[in-house]
Amino acid sequence: MKKPLILLLDNGSIQPQATRNLRKLAAELSRLSQYRVYPVSLQQADRIAPGELDGIPAQLLESFLSAQLERGIRDYLAIPLFFGVSRALTSFIPNLVESLQSIHGPFRLHIADVLYPLPRGEPRLIKILKDQIDPLISGSTQPRVILVDHGSPLPEVTEVRLRIARELSSLLPPDAQLSEAVMERRKGSEYDFNGERLDQVLQREAQRTLQTPIALSLLFLSPGRHAGEGGDIATICGDIERLHPGLDIRISPLVGEHPHLIEVLLDRLRSGLRALD
Repeated sequence: MKKPLILLLDNGSIQPQATRNLRKLAAELSRLSQYRVYPVSLQQADRIAPGELDGIPAQLLESFLSAQLERGIRDYLAIPLFFGVSRALTSFIPNLVESLQSIHGPFRLHIADVLYPLPRGEPRLIKILKDQIDPLISGSTQPRVILVDHGSPLPEVTEVRLRIARELSSLLPPDAQLSEAVMERRKGSEYDFNGERLDQVLQREAQRTLQTPIALSLLFLSPGRHAGEGGDIATICGDIERLHPGLDIRISPLVGEHPHLIEVLLDRLRSGLRALD
């Protein structure tokens, strides 16, 4: 069987560094796998001025597939830069594929496993998070850690963070306290499963004590509206620290910046190819 065209797929961001990181991961994945891997985003990245991306515009999935389909390519493998199975994977992409098939005829787009597939999980992802949080809590007594993600109205996506939190907690020092927080959640008690917003959790922790630093473990892959320099997380932390002088909030690097993430992506690529054989 002819090998499919391989994509490394993220959700997309208007932050140039997010596309740069996507391209860096795709290049490293290409080098290790010996297959060409194309960096592609679902949305938003086309709003970045090409001048901020070395003159090369970001590619969106719809236009990328359209161009390849016109060349006669019919088999694709997408490696998703997603922690869990979100609506982007279960709704957005299937709807896009159906729309393109109505124009270009039948083709196949296989989506490999996400970074933390349920129920088996991914121990290497937990190790990445621990690696990134360890320097922030080193030397602290009864360290406080908050695992923060985007937040989702889907219980099955929230379950990914809940599982990761339990596993990460088991690797932290015995006297550590791990809490969870989200950047976005819908109003209403029916969304209580999603957890509290980061600003609420930080405010409560600040009122409890100022003596122990708070370390944020970011369950984010790339810079965007929430994570990264100038994002909402940094703004919220700065506001809380100004309200509570003496409070020390430390923010972890992003998962997409860890050198061992590429090992997980390489496995997803290989297992995706085996599934298509």
